Parts: sequence; C-alpha cells; structure tokens
Amino acid sequence: MILLDRRSVLALAAVVDIAIHARPQPVAAKLLAARLDLPPRHLETLLQALVRAEILKGVRGPRGGYELARERRRITAAEVVSAIKSDGEEDAPRNAFVENVIQPVITKAGKAFLADLEGVTIDDICRQAAETKTVHDEAAKPDFTI
Repeated sequence: MILLDRRSVLALAAVVDIAIHARPQPVAAKLLAARLDLPPRHLETLLQALVRAEILKGVRGPRGGYELARERRRITAAEVVSAIKSDGEEDAPRNAFVENVIQPVITKAGKAFLADLEGVTIDDICRQAAETKTVHDEAAKPDFTI
C-alpha cells in the first residue's frame, strides 16, 4: 500500500539526514544526495521547497549547505509532507465520478493519515534511526585534522 509518494518519502529522508548530520556544519546537498543515492539536481528542488516552508535553512558559502530551521522536536513529519505536497501537487483526473466519489474518500483518508503524522516528530525518527543503528553519525568519529 502506498501512503506517500516518492517525493514525500525523500523529503522525510532528507530532513532526518540533515537533522542527524548537520552538526557542527551544514550538510552539503552533494553529500546528502550521495547518501540518499540521488542525483543532486533532483534533490535541489525538494530542498528549496523545504526552505520555503521554513523547515530547512540554506547556508551559503564554501562550507554551506542545509540545516534545520527549528529544533528537530518542533518539526513534524506532517509538516514535511505538507510542504512537499503543496509545492508540487498534481490534480487527479477531472470527471464526476472521481470528484464526487473517489476524491472525498481519498481526502478523508489523507486527513486521517496527516493527523497521525502530526504526532511524529523528526526527533522521533532520528531516535528510531539511532536505536536501530541504521544511520551512523559521522560527528561521533574521531577527528584528527590539525
């Protein structure tokens, strides 16, 4: 069963990745794209939508990249999904059956799903990643640079 489109899933993955790796400096889009196994150009439009929604903050310069605009416990999964949906939402085919029967059912289910996602923060997802040891925090490695 598909509950989220690919862009929404990638947006959640990008925000969580940035939440984990954006210390002490922002995450470069190129590194983020490599970790998510995506071409950087594909990811850039998604990141800009998240910046417009004030979920991420873009930092310019040679050590620039992206970081969270707020604390990760104050960003919900629903906010991330809504930012992506509102940025590039496609309309369903227009006909009476779709508009009067199918769309109301999907809208009702979508609202219930988003309500559930409101209870999930980026911090919750980061903690789950740490518990499952799925993501390795590069900041935890010793740094021998002088």
